[in-house]
Amino acid sequence: MPLALLRRAGQALLTLFAAGVVVWSLQLVAPGDPARRVLGALGFANPTDEQVAATRHDLGLDVPAPQRFVQWLLDALSGNFGTSWRTGRPVTAELADRLPATLRLAVVALLFALLLAIPLALVAARWRGGAPDIGARTVMFLGAATPSFVVGTVVLELVVLRGGVGRVLSDGSWGGAVLPAVPLALAAGSGWARVLRTSLVEVSDAPYIQVSQARGATPLRRLLVHAVPSALPALLAAIGLTVGSLLAGAAVVETVFTWPGVGRYLIEAIGARDVPVVQATVLLGVLGCLAASMIADSVTIALTGKAVR
Repeated sequence: MPLALLRRAGQALLTLFAAGVVVWSLQLVAPGDPARRVLGALGFANPTDEQVAATRHDLGLDVPAPQRFVQWLLDALSGNFGTSWRTGRPVTAELADRLPATLRLAVVALLFALLLAIPLALVAARWRGGAPDIGARTVMFLGAATPSFVVGTVVLELVVLRGGVGRVLSDGSWGGAVLPAVPLALAAGSGWARVLRTSLVEVSDAPYIQVSQARGATPLRRLLVHAVPSALPALLAAIGLTVGSLLAGAAVVETVFTWPGVGRYLIEAIGARDVPVVQATVLLGVLGCLAASMIADSVTIALTGKAVR
């Protein structure tokens, strides 16, 4: 078990390093002069050549690219992602102001997704091939096929604007996260339900399930006591793999609901070509995906005693 976890940690570090190389390369292809963008954010509409040169020196843009990358990597390891080209503030401070709101939204969406996925999968597996199974799979298909921004727009129009429930301008609180979490939970929960249902159906045909049936176990007991524990690793793996898409969808949903989180900040940074913010946000998203995958693998290894391949 320790060797499997160490191997996973090594793979995660390599993935994080590769992601760092890719996101840093955005500096090389970004249009415009970063020094002039920073000076413009600080209020210098027509900076002099001396000011531009001094700012380029402060940003480390007057040194070769390999040296800049090494310095950026060392700074990133210490939590320093430079200065926003749009606001002139440290990127770390900007993200720290918005990260709590995004984490609240992600936690609520995760809980809602589990509350949707587990009952749907249990109903579909219990009455496999019947009307409940067909209905549950229809919900799974519609939830996975409908874009989050479409669901978010419908919720905003029907619930907030017409129903008067919730707020148009979100405040980032736990209570305010309920409505924005719905489109995220619908997309993620539908995918998790399909994975769990498939795993439950496969496990239901296992010999030990047939033995329990021969001993008189009811269908519900066979499902909950014998099948669910064996199917959980597949659900955990799906959760670990799709957290990235959950965070990607959060960027769009945060924009629709004006949620004051990292996702909305990323959309604004992309529109303004604020490369340091995009770099830090993307790297933060990769780190979140890797952390979720590591946690899922660790729990799976603890439950099964086997390494995840």
